[in-house]
Amino acid sequence: MTQAIAYYRVSTQRQGRSGLGIEAQKAAVQRFAEAEGIELVAEHVEVETGKGADALDRRPRLAAALDQARKSKSPILVAKLDRLSRDVHFISGLMAHRVPFIVAELGADVDPFLLHLYSAIAEKERALISQRTRAALAAKKAQGIKLGNPRAAEAAPKAHAAHRAAAGRFATNILPIIREIQSAGRTSLREIAAALNARGVRTARGGLWGSSSVRNLLMRASK
Repeated sequence: MTQAIAYYRVSTQRQGRSGLGIEAQKAAVQRFAEAEGIELVAEHVEVETGKGADALDRRPRLAAALDQARKSKSPILVAKLDRLSRDVHFISGLMAHRVPFIVAELGADVDPFLLHLYSAIAEKERALISQRTRAALAAKKAQGIKLGNPRAAEAAPKAHAAHRAAAGRFATNILPIIREIQSAGRTSLREIAAALNARGVRTARGGLWGSSSVRNLLMRASK
């Protein structure tokens, strides 16, 4: 049985005390490990403030996990890529340690190049969203529009459009994982749903996948 070292991270002291983020990560990692036949030989839990640039000296538990992984020649297993970092340069720095990383959300066969690619895409998407938001607010302010909560009747269509856009982005992010599952020979809706659940990937609302939710996502992605 393959061995791995689990790493969990939350970015605030409050999250660390509540255990909300950590417990969800543990559940996802354990489900993935069981499905892939991986034995978790150690667990490292990190709680950081999130202030300042990501640096390994601010992440002592990650440094300890890297050291243990090198000595035991084991990969480090995380629930989601952003639990390592939201910064592509930090991810690149981690790759230089030559310790394999497995991201449950992405699957067991994703190589380091794809980890760089996924982190770069996520970082760029966050930057573009921030830029568009600032530009839209500045344009409204220049037009003399008062910023704030609009009336409910006016807000409903905008909220619905935002929901559709978010659902579209979610479908786009999940589709590569589904294609990977399909290429492995699991092509039915039920098989795809089971594989997503085994990897700890959640639906947009944080629930488990079923045949109907997989079908809906594929239909949305095809539009």
